[in-house]
Amino acid sequence: MKHAEPDFHVLDYVTITKDTRTGLVLALGGADQAAGILQRAGFLDAPGPRGTYHRLPHHLPVQEQSRRATTASHALLAAGYSVHLDPFLNDLAVSDGNRETALRYLVQLSQRAGDTSDAQEQAALLTEIAGPGEGLLPLIRQAVAVLCVGSFADGADPQPVRQLMNTADALSRAADQILRLRNDIASTAPPNSAVKTPSPAPRLPTTPVDHRRIP
Repeated sequence: MKHAEPDFHVLDYVTITKDTRTGLVLALGGADQAAGILQRAGFLDAPGPRGTYHRLPHHLPVQEQSRRATTASHALLAAGYSVHLDPFLNDLAVSDGNRETALRYLVQLSQRAGDTSDAQEQAALLTEIAGPGEGLLPLIRQAVAVLCVGSFADGADPQPVRQLMNTADALSRAADQILRLRNDIASTAPPNSAVKTPSPAPRLPTTPVDHRRIP
Protein backbone atom coordinates (compact mmCIF):
# COMPACT_ATOMS: atom_id res chain seq x y z
CA MET A 1 0.00 0.00 0.00
CA LYS A 2 1.37 3.34 -1.02
CA HIS A 3 1.45 5.93 1.73
CA ALA A 4 1.03 9.63 1.03
CA GLU A 5 3.85 11.93 2.01
CA PRO A 6 3.10 13.79 5.26
CA ASP A 7 2.57 17.53 5.40
CA PHE A 8 5.34 19.21 7.33
CA HIS A 9 4.50 22.16 9.54
CA VAL A 10 7.22 24.39 8.12
CA LEU A 11 6.29 27.69 6.52
CA ASP A 12 9.53 28.11 4.61
CA TYR A 13 13.29 27.89 4.92
CA VAL A 14 15.46 30.88 5.82
CA THR A 15 19.25 31.02 5.77
CA ILE A 16 21.08 33.68 7.77
CA THR A 17 24.76 33.82 6.90
CA LYS A 18 27.68 36.17 6.33
CA ASP A 19 28.87 36.78 2.78
CA THR A 20 32.65 36.26 2.67
CA ARG A 21 33.23 38.73 -0.17
CA THR A 22 31.28 41.75 1.13
CA GLY A 23 31.15 40.96 4.85
CA LEU A 24 27.39 41.57 4.86
CA VAL A 25 25.05 39.47 6.99
CA LEU A 26 22.32 38.19 4.67
CA ALA A 27 18.96 36.51 5.16
CA LEU A 28 17.74 34.47 2.19
CA GLY A 29 14.35 32.80 1.78
CA GLY A 30 11.06 33.15 3.60
CA ALA A 31 7.79 34.82 2.71
CA ASP A 32 6.18 38.16 3.62
CA GLN A 33 5.81 37.20 7.28
CA ALA A 34 9.51 36.36 7.45
CA ALA A 35 10.31 39.75 5.90
CA GLY A 36 8.42 41.50 8.69
CA ILE A 37 10.21 39.48 11.37
CA LEU A 38 13.61 40.23 9.83
CA GLN A 39 12.85 43.94 9.56
CA ARG A 40 11.84 44.10 13.22
CA ALA A 41 15.21 42.50 14.06
CA GLY A 42 17.04 45.26 12.21
CA PHE A 43 17.42 43.75 8.71
CA LEU A 44 16.91 45.88 5.60
CA ASP A 45 15.30 44.70 2.39
CA ALA A 46 17.38 45.05 -0.77
CA PRO A 47 16.94 44.10 -4.44
CA GLY A 48 19.01 41.17 -5.62
CA PRO A 49 19.57 39.20 -8.83
CA ARG A 50 17.09 36.54 -7.64
CA GLY A 51 14.58 38.86 -6.02
CA THR A 52 14.43 40.76 -2.76
CA TYR A 53 16.68 39.64 0.06
CA HIS A 54 17.44 41.05 3.50
CA ARG A 55 20.69 42.21 5.04
CA LEU A 56 21.96 43.99 8.09
CA PRO A 57 23.21 47.57 7.69
CA HIS A 58 26.82 48.21 6.71
CA HIS A 59 29.53 48.81 9.31
CA LEU A 60 27.81 47.16 12.27
CA PRO A 61 30.19 45.83 14.94
CA VAL A 62 30.64 42.06 14.86
CA GLN A 63 28.91 41.66 18.23
CA GLU A 64 25.88 43.61 17.01
CA GLN A 65 25.71 41.52 13.82
CA SER A 66 25.62 38.34 15.91
CA ARG A 67 23.02 39.75 18.30
CA ARG A 68 20.62 40.79 15.53
CA ALA A 69 21.10 37.60 13.53
CA THR A 70 20.45 35.45 16.62
CA THR A 71 17.39 37.48 17.58
CA ALA A 72 15.98 37.13 14.04
CA SER A 73 16.62 33.37 13.93
CA HIS A 74 14.77 32.73 17.20
CA ALA A 75 11.83 34.90 16.13
CA LEU A 76 11.64 33.01 12.81
CA LEU A 77 11.77 29.64 14.58
CA ALA A 78 8.97 30.72 16.91
CA ALA A 79 6.88 31.68 13.87
CA GLY A 80 7.28 28.21 12.34
CA TYR A 81 10.14 28.73 9.91
CA SER A 82 13.06 26.37 9.49
CA VAL A 83 16.22 28.43 9.98
CA HIS A 84 19.86 27.81 9.24
CA LEU A 85 21.96 30.28 11.23
CA ASP A 86 25.68 30.47 10.51
CA PRO A 87 27.29 29.12 13.71
CA PHE A 88 29.69 32.07 13.74
CA LEU A 89 26.69 34.42 13.98
CA ASN A 90 25.04 32.52 16.83
CA ASP A 91 25.36 34.82 19.82
CA LEU A 92 24.25 32.06 22.20
CA ALA A 93 26.57 29.31 20.96
CA VAL A 94 29.53 28.21 23.01
CA SER A 95 32.66 29.49 21.29
CA ASP A 96 34.96 26.92 19.72
CA GLY A 97 37.86 29.14 20.69
CA ASN A 98 39.93 31.93 19.24
CA ARG A 99 41.92 29.61 16.98
CA GLU A 100 38.86 28.57 14.97
CA THR A 101 37.79 32.20 14.62
CA ALA A 102 41.24 33.18 13.39
CA LEU A 103 41.37 30.30 10.90
CA ARG A 104 37.97 31.22 9.49
CA TYR A 105 39.07 34.84 9.13
CA LEU A 106 42.22 33.81 7.25
CA VAL A 107 40.23 31.61 4.86
CA GLN A 108 37.85 34.49 4.18
CA LEU A 109 40.78 36.86 3.65
CA SER A 110 42.20 34.54 0.98
CA GLN A 111 38.79 34.25 -0.69
CA ARG A 112 38.37 38.02 -0.75
CA ALA A 113 41.86 38.44 -2.21
CA GLY A 114 41.04 36.00 -4.99
CA ASP A 115 37.70 37.63 -5.77
CA THR A 116 38.85 41.20 -6.37
CA SER A 117 40.88 43.05 -8.96
CA ASP A 118 39.80 46.46 -7.66
CA ALA A 119 42.70 48.65 -6.50
CA GLN A 120 40.77 49.98 -3.49
CA GLU A 121 39.85 46.51 -2.32
CA GLN A 122 43.41 45.26 -2.80
CA ALA A 123 44.81 48.17 -0.79
CA ALA A 124 42.28 47.51 1.98
CA LEU A 125 43.27 43.84 2.13
CA LEU A 126 46.97 44.72 2.33
CA THR A 127 46.14 47.10 5.18
CA GLU A 128 44.49 44.22 7.04
CA ILE A 129 47.64 42.15 6.53
CA ALA A 130 50.29 44.70 7.42
CA GLY A 131 48.60 47.76 8.93
CA PRO A 132 50.22 49.12 12.10
CA GLY A 133 48.52 48.12 15.32
CA GLU A 134 45.86 45.68 14.09
CA GLY A 135 47.46 44.18 10.98
CA LEU A 136 48.09 40.46 10.94
CA LEU A 137 51.87 40.65 10.52
CA PRO A 138 52.42 43.19 13.33
CA LEU A 139 50.28 41.07 15.67
CA ILE A 140 52.22 37.91 14.76
CA ARG A 141 55.49 39.80 15.20
CA GLN A 142 54.32 40.90 18.64
CA ALA A 143 53.53 37.32 19.65
CA VAL A 144 56.99 36.14 18.52
CA ALA A 145 58.68 39.02 20.36
CA VAL A 146 56.78 38.26 23.57
CA LEU A 147 57.82 34.61 23.28
CA CYS A 148 61.44 35.68 22.82
CA VAL A 149 61.43 37.88 25.90
CA GLY A 150 59.74 35.21 28.00
CA SER A 151 62.15 32.51 26.84
CA PHE A 152 65.19 34.64 27.56
CA ALA A 153 63.87 35.56 31.02
CA ASP A 154 63.38 31.84 31.76
CA GLY A 155 67.06 31.12 31.05
CA ALA A 156 66.64 29.46 27.65
CA ASP A 157 69.58 28.99 25.29
CA PRO A 158 70.19 32.53 23.96
CA GLN A 159 71.08 31.44 20.42
CA PRO A 160 67.57 30.15 19.46
CA VAL A 161 66.05 33.16 21.22
CA ARG A 162 68.14 35.52 19.09
CA GLN A 163 67.06 33.59 15.99
CA LEU A 164 63.43 34.07 16.99
CA MET A 165 64.03 37.78 17.49
CA ASN A 166 65.60 37.95 14.02
CA THR A 167 62.41 36.33 12.72
CA ALA A 168 60.36 38.98 14.51
CA ASP A 169 62.48 41.69 12.88
CA ALA A 170 61.98 40.03 9.47
CA LEU A 171 58.21 40.09 10.00
CA SER A 172 58.43 43.79 10.80
CA ARG A 173 60.40 44.46 7.61
CA ALA A 174 57.92 42.39 5.57
CA ALA A 175 55.04 44.45 6.96
CA ASP A 176 56.84 47.66 5.95
CA GLN A 177 57.36 46.33 2.42
CA ILE A 178 53.70 45.34 2.11
CA LEU A 179 52.60 48.78 3.30
CA ARG A 180 54.78 50.43 0.65
CA LEU A 181 53.16 48.20 -1.97
CA ARG A 182 49.76 49.05 -0.50
CA ASN A 183 50.49 52.76 -0.93
CA ASP A 184 51.55 52.19 -4.55
CA ILE A 185 48.32 50.32 -5.29
CA ALA A 186 46.22 52.94 -3.52
CA SER A 187 47.80 55.65 -5.67
CA THR A 188 46.41 53.93 -8.80
CA ALA A 189 42.82 54.23 -7.55
CA PRO A 190 40.60 56.61 -9.56
CA PRO A 191 40.69 60.27 -8.48
CA ASN A 192 38.27 61.35 -5.74
CA SER A 193 37.90 57.80 -4.45
CA ALA A 194 39.10 56.89 -0.98
CA VAL A 195 40.53 53.51 -0.12
CA LYS A 196 37.87 51.43 1.60
CA THR A 197 38.21 50.79 5.29
CA PRO A 198 39.01 47.11 5.86
CA SER A 199 36.94 44.94 8.15
CA PRO A 200 38.74 44.43 11.43
CA ALA A 201 40.66 41.25 12.04
CA PRO A 202 39.44 39.18 14.96
CA ARG A 203 41.22 40.40 18.05
CA LEU A 204 42.88 37.61 19.95
CA PRO A 205 44.17 38.07 23.49
CA THR A 206 47.61 39.66 23.42
CA THR A 207 50.27 40.36 25.98
CA PRO A 208 52.00 43.77 26.05
CA VAL A 209 55.42 43.61 24.46
CA ASP A 210 58.40 44.03 26.72
CA HIS A 211 60.77 46.20 24.70
CA ARG A 212 63.85 45.38 26.72
CA ARG A 213 66.80 44.66 24.44
CA ILE A 214 67.92 41.04 24.31
CA PRO A 215 71.70 40.77 24.69
